[in-house]
Amino acid sequence: MASPSTHDSPDPLTKAVTEALHAVKLPDGTSVGELGLVRDVALLGSQASFTVDLAGLGAREDHAGKDARADQTSPRATIGAALRAAAMAVPGVTTAEARWSDDLAGRPAKPDDPLPDVKNVILVMSGKGGVGKSTTATNLALALRRAGYRVGLLDADIYGPSLPTMLGVSGRPVSLDGKSIEPLERFGVKLMSIGFLLEDARQAVIWRGPMLHGALQQFLNDVNWGALDFLVLDLPPGTGDVALTLSQKLAVTGAVIVTTPQNVATDDVFKSVSMCTKVNIPILGVVENMSFFIDSAGVRHELFGKGGGQAIADFAMAPLLGQIPIDASVREWGDKGTPVVQAAPSSSIAQSFVEVAERLVDVVSSRNVETAGPTIDRSGGAGGGKRRLPVAK
Repeated sequence: MASPSTHDSPDPLTKAVTEALHAVKLPDGTSVGELGLVRDVALLGSQASFTVDLAGLGAREDHAGKDARADQTSPRATIGAALRAAAMAVPGVTTAEARWSDDLAGRPAKPDDPLPDVKNVILVMSGKGGVGKSTTATNLALALRRAGYRVGLLDADIYGPSLPTMLGVSGRPVSLDGKSIEPLERFGVKLMSIGFLLEDARQAVIWRGPMLHGALQQFLNDVNWGALDFLVLDLPPGTGDVALTLSQKLAVTGAVIVTTPQNVATDDVFKSVSMCTKVNIPILGVVENMSFFIDSAGVRHELFGKGGGQAIADFAMAPLLGQIPIDASVREWGDKGTPVVQAAPSSSIAQSFVEVAERLVDVVSSRNVETAGPTIDRSGGAGGGKRRLPVAK
């Protein structure tokens, strides 16, 4: 995006967009302009960008956050959607992108945490394969990056890495100091995947559990992630080794559970929720992927049934972050190595992922503020013994 204009008088289109943004009303009747929430309005051709300064909301945003947890709405997503709609209603504007300026709270990590400079670790997981975890993780990471956050994406599916294909990356990681591994980067997101280390993309990784644990720990301990607001982990299906290892090795902010609506998916996803509960991984919300299809006549078809995502959310006592429709462009752009949020940010399907990201940030912010304080001792007590995980009853 272009830098904001330094001229005293903005061009007519920038002025029109600014006025449209300032006129947007909040639920309490005050306007965005009155509170001074929007700054750095810029135009690059027909693409508008602007920064939303949440500090201007003050107590309003804190109060809205409490309401959001009760009714599963999101002040950030609500404001973002209203601002983008206002900007795109201005003739000559086809795309509007909101960046968020706020002091994002971080997870309560212990001194020996392997990711001390990462504020939040988000697990994208499901007990079921084929529900779109990788698609959700990559588009979520890009939506967070485009919102102005520092983001990393770790492909934790050692046996079936998808990140190289979905992000069009084929390079090899290097070490500049002989100690740490430099992650690759694409669209401003730091990346790591076992797929970057394979000689042949079709080569199978045939490892037993200890080797998988070793690779995952190396990705956490030895990759130079640097300072990040979010590290998103794309987990493999099931309720096995990877999630257990992560629950023991670092304080995760929480998990985003991905499902499709039908029972054959939710039956397994319920098990994933139960596992998170057993190993103390907070559930931040649920994404219902492939939720419905809109045909050329505008008719909505629920091909895989309905209600599965809400059922999982109710069981997890977590919000339903969003329902992502079936859209061929998601597959097309993913196969080309440019996820739809990056390739077609103004499309309705991209906006579905953007709104999920905005709702997630609201949940993370509220949760981190509420849980700030002494960290939970997971060592098993003063004796320093290994934590015993109740994996079955």
